[in-house]
Amino acid sequence: DGKIYDAYVIYPKSHTSEANFVEYFVYQILPDVLENECGYKLCIFGRDICPGEGNAIEKTIQKSRRLIIILTLQSIHCEDLAYDQHIAFYNVLIQNDMKVILLEMEAIGSYEKLQESLRYLIKQQGTIKWKEMPTGHPQSSNSKFWKHVRYHMPLAQKTS
Repeated sequence: DGKIYDAYVIYPKSHTSEANFVEYFVYQILPDVLENECGYKLCIFGRDICPGEGNAIEKTIQKSRRLIIILTLQSIHCEDLAYDQHIAFYNVLIQNDMKVILLEMEAIGSYEKLQESLRYLIKQQGTIKWKEMPTGHPQSSNSKFWKHVRYHMPLAQKTS
């Protein structure tokens, strides 16, 4: 299908202490489970694409089978959408050529303050909620959370 990645991961970028768990989840837990245990190939901004590579972001999103969006309380207060979010929402909502997996990392409560495009996606398909404490050990890959994530992922491609 011409796709290189099984999923492109979008998460709120922050330099606050609250973001520590989100970054730990994105850079450690998510790859450990989805790449190392399940055989998926993820593209994570900051690991696979460096800041400032605008064209690379757009091309990489288009070469991904799924979009994983990490939702946190910070997502609500984010005034400016990152460039990758603009491109992703265009591909998902306008071109309708990509499936989205919404991972709710903390209880957000009301979605009213989220941007309209995210509210629409949540209304259409809901979210997968992370139930672990931020300081806790990562859930087993056989937990309900990871089973839901894998259900929405494409079939893992065998690499030779």
